[in-house]
Amino acid sequence: MLTVSLAEPGRFEALEAPDPAPGPGEALVRVHRLGVCGTDLHAFTGRQPFFSYPRILGHELGVEVVEAGEGVDLPTGCRCCVAPVMACGRCIACRRGRTNACENIAVLGVHADGGMRERFVVPAANLHPSASLSFDQLALIETLTIGCHAVDRGGVEAGETALVVGAGPIGLTAIQFLLARGADVIVMDLSDERLAFCRDVLGVARTLNPAGRDAAAALREINGGDLPTALFDATGHAGSMAAGFELVAHGGRIVFIGFFRGDLTFDDTNFHKRELTLFASRNSTPEAFRRTIAMVEAGEIDTAPWITHRLPLSGVVDRFGGLAKQPGLIKAMIEVA
Repeated sequence: MLTVSLAEPGRFEALEAPDPAPGPGEALVRVHRLGVCGTDLHAFTGRQPFFSYPRILGHELGVEVVEAGEGVDLPTGCRCCVAPVMACGRCIACRRGRTNACENIAVLGVHADGGMRERFVVPAANLHPSASLSFDQLALIETLTIGCHAVDRGGVEAGETALVVGAGPIGLTAIQFLLARGADVIVMDLSDERLAFCRDVLGVARTLNPAGRDAAAALREINGGDLPTALFDATGHAGSMAAGFELVAHGGRIVFIGFFRGDLTFDDTNFHKRELTLFASRNSTPEAFRRTIAMVEAGEIDTAPWITHRLPLSGVVDRFGGLAKQPGLIKAMIEVA
């Protein structure tokens, strides 16, 4: 079977590998779709933390069950998405149901080999089936769950004003679930093209490009004099994250969805004066997968506009490096023949 491995930064290799066999509690799956994530793009450029080479990328997956191992109750042909977080089940986070924050976490495509291949073996507990979703939709579920979990962390209520900083794919997922909660959403980004997508496709009425402006003053101007009470930063940029402490109202909270490798500093006087609450949001939970699948099945979230670029698995070696430079890129989808 065709397997594409990232041998080192900037270089993929196409390999032939034998079909694996599932063990107890596992399933052999055929990969049909792989979404390209910022994690994959950073790994390709050598800027992904917690990463070693060579590595088979791919954690946003739409798959089909080919063979179930002993004790697995998933029929052949069953369509699933894959939860890429493999938790130990023993640490204190796991024992408290916080498997997304497992002390010994392994994430497919990051710490362990992922799905950039025709077939591979997955723990059956990580498969979430759907009788109606397409492989395209299933491959977008994992990305959407990141926003689902982040909005849960922030505890946003209907009618509350929430600011999303960074309108890349992860920021877009937060927007989807904030809108579903009935929040009044403002999106801030340096890309007018991405802001237009938020307005025209997602229906966000208020957007802001802060370039050359006082962002806090601009936010007050479009929000009746008030700052938002919740801020979701999806940039993973230290400057943006630090600036966020000035962009949220007194008594508000900040959720960092994106992250970077390094130290973050902020003014403690301002932090205490506003009595802010700061959350980190990491990965997602099984409950977020179940809820997201149900919402996409019900038509509450339309994933069709997200996929702007496609390429075959056989084209990854030659074409992947140019993806990040493609105009209008929101989400690239890799198709496996």
